[in-house]
Amino acid sequence: MPTTLPVPIEFSLPDGWRSAPPDEVGAPGVAFIALHEHPDDGFTANITVDGDFRPDGATLADMAEESVERLRRAAAESVTVTSRRELGSEASPGLAQRLTLSAVGGGVRRDLVQSHVYLAVLDQEDPHRRAVIRLILTSTTAQEDGVLGDFQEFLRTVSLDTGTEA
Repeated sequence: MPTTLPVPIEFSLPDGWRSAPPDEVGAPGVAFIALHEHPDDGFTANITVDGDFRPDGATLADMAEESVERLRRAAAESVTVTSRRELGSEASPGLAQRLTLSAVGGGVRRDLVQSHVYLAVLDQEDPHRRAVIRLILTSTTAQEDGVLGDFQEFLRTVSLDTGTEA
């Protein structure tokens, strides 16, 4: 069953991407998934969005490392963090990381790349209460150059949905 996000967001998908029901495409636990229109040798690049409230003291770097460990425990044969950097400001913190991994899916071993972006949304009245939104691009190594710009375009459109029109 797809999850809901801890805070509402809005965004636009770039051309060449379409949303899909998470449960129907094997992505349980995410609130949103978009698929690229051109698979690479049977693998479809995808963008997923999930999130949760994090009342604990974990930093965004801690959360990024938790994601790495989840991948290592899952089907990934190897996972390597190739970059990690902080984004945003103290009032609107974020973190980006890039991973390379080898995984077997459907009986086929694939070399994949993931770009993770973590966005923290702090409660104005209680800064220790925060929601974290995680946006992930997964592609084959061969697809990365062709879809990374799309992911960056997608990220530029992500904002909190305040329920008011501009």
